[in-house]
Amino acid sequence: MEERTLELMIGPAPDRPKTASGEVLQVPRGWALLPPGDAALTRRVKQAGPSWTIKEKRGRKVFSRGVWAPAAHIERIRAELELERNDPKHAQRLEADRARRARKQEAYAEEFEAAVLAFLAFAPRHAALARRVAAAIAAHAVPVGSGTVARTQRIPVERRAESATIAWLRHNSTAYDTMKIPRVKGMRREVRRLLAARSRELLARYRRGEAIDPSSCVLHRALARADT
Repeated sequence: MEERTLELMIGPAPDRPKTASGEVLQVPRGWALLPPGDAALTRRVKQAGPSWTIKEKRGRKVFSRGVWAPAAHIERIRAELELERNDPKHAQRLEADRARRARKQEAYAEEFEAAVLAFLAFAPRHAALARRVAAAIAAHAVPVGSGTVARTQRIPVERRAESATIAWLRHNSTAYDTMKIPRVKGMRREVRRLLAARSRELLARYRRGEAIDPSSCVLHRALARADT
C-alpha cells in the first residue's frame, strides 16, 4: 500500500485512514502528515511519489484533512520551496501572476455580464433596469470562490448566464431561502423547477415591454434585497 498514491477518508485514528469500502489502513512507518493550507507544497509532495490524501465528508461537502507522505519528501520539498520563496524573482513572478489573473478576471466579468444582459433581452423601455440586474448578478456570481455556476467551465457562458440569472431570482425574488421543504426525494428539485418557471414568466413581461409600476416591480425589490 505504501507504494501507491491513494485518496482515503478519515478513519478511527489520525494515522489509520480508511478506503471507500471501509478497509482501515495503517500509515507506513516514516511518513508524516502534511496539513492542508499550502497548495504549492502539497502539490509538489504529491508529485514526488506515493502519498495518501485524506478527506472528510460532511453532508454534501468534502474537506481536505491533509496528505500523508514520506517525511523526508516533505522536509526536502519544504526547504526547496522556502529557498524559492526567498528569491526576489519569486515575488516578481507572483506579482505578475496576480496581475495576469486580475486582467483575466476583469475580462471574464465583462463577458459574463454581457451574457446575462443578452439572456435578459428586455424591451428598450426596460433597458436601464436590465443593465442594473445584469450588473448585480455578475457581481454576485463572478468572484473567485463564489461557488456559483458562473465559475464552471463545463458549460458555455450563455448557459452559465441563464442558470445564474434563474438562481439569483430564486434567492432574491422568492421565499425559497426560508421555505420549509419536506425531506422527500426530488421535492427540492421540483420546488426549484416551479420557481424557475415563475421567474421565466416574470422575465417574459419585461421582454414584451409591458408597463410595470416600479413601486410593485419584483426586480426592483430583488435589487434592493441583493444590496442588503
